[in-house]
Amino acid sequence: MALLTPSVPGLVWAYQFHGHSKTCRRLPTEAGRDDLATPDSGDFLWLHLNLADQRVPAFLEGFQDLDPAVVTALTTHETHASMTLDDRMVYGTLVDFQRDFDADTRDIGWLHFAVCGNLIITTRLQPLRSIDRVRAAVEKNPARFHQPIDVFEAIVAEFQRTLISLVMELTEELNQIEDVVYGNDSRDERRRLAPVRRVVVRLHRHLRTVLTLMRRAAAADDDEMPAGFDDVAGRLTSRLEAVDHDVYALQDRARLLHEEIDSKLSSETNRHLYILSLMTAFLLPPSLVTGFFGMNTAALPFAHTDSGTGWAFAFMLLSVGFAWWLLKRAGIL
Repeated sequence: MALLTPSVPGLVWAYQFHGHSKTCRRLPTEAGRDDLATPDSGDFLWLHLNLADQRVPAFLEGFQDLDPAVVTALTTHETHASMTLDDRMVYGTLVDFQRDFDADTRDIGWLHFAVCGNLIITTRLQPLRSIDRVRAAVEKNPARFHQPIDVFEAIVAEFQRTLISLVMELTEELNQIEDVVYGNDSRDERRRLAPVRRVVVRLHRHLRTVLTLMRRAAAADDDEMPAGFDDVAGRLTSRLEAVDHDVYALQDRARLLHEEIDSKLSSETNRHLYILSLMTAFLLPPSLVTGFFGMNTAALPFAHTDSGTGWAFAFMLLSVGFAWWLLKRAGIL
């Protein structure tokens, strides 16, 4: 029944690229399946769908005889990056960052893609940051996109640029935390550092996964690669390796800051324990004196004299002086 629907289910946007004129045309959101055809051999189509529409899997199953593995890759809800090259097709899942209506976020999102002949299909569940920037680039300069693999390269390149902007934001946050940690302020910065470290660790983990997938894809047989993928994979690998060094350095810096905060807090705790130990050492001898004179036994010294309390205070002061002399002689003070 989904194939009889006049409009494409879950359509976010669709662009028809005309290779000879180096232009593109955005199809209306109510476009039907017949409007997605590419009449000329040099043309190609970019179709972007929203997986929140439950009709999308049925539509893709009957769209241009897509391979079942491609349909599965485009409609999966798995949350890990993947990339498969098979019969001059490349498909899988890329990591991206979600965006709200009025702001970008640091929440991880997932973009499913497939490059098949003169077609590139992308699907997602939440709005994503990089894919929207690629759409803006297409609107601004469609002549730079000659084949579907160029759109794929732009998507990964925008992900790399997003990583760079996040690295700059996180670096500024670490600078502020570092100023406090190495300053005279005794504030505990672990609450501010913890979310930064969590974001950096997730960035590094997902970036390493994408980089590994890209290297593996670049080493595949030429017969399995789509046209132009070899050069694209080489360029993208270089870009991802460059930002990977920055993310790794940021992760190492955050770890060192955490260790410095722990060391500072440990020193502060040891200082408090040292002061508490000294107070205990000075108060223990007078406590013994008061305990001795507080016994309810007969024949206590100075019990029947008018100056007994004064003598007790004198013994307390002498015990404090004796404790001070012992600590001084032992090198503790």
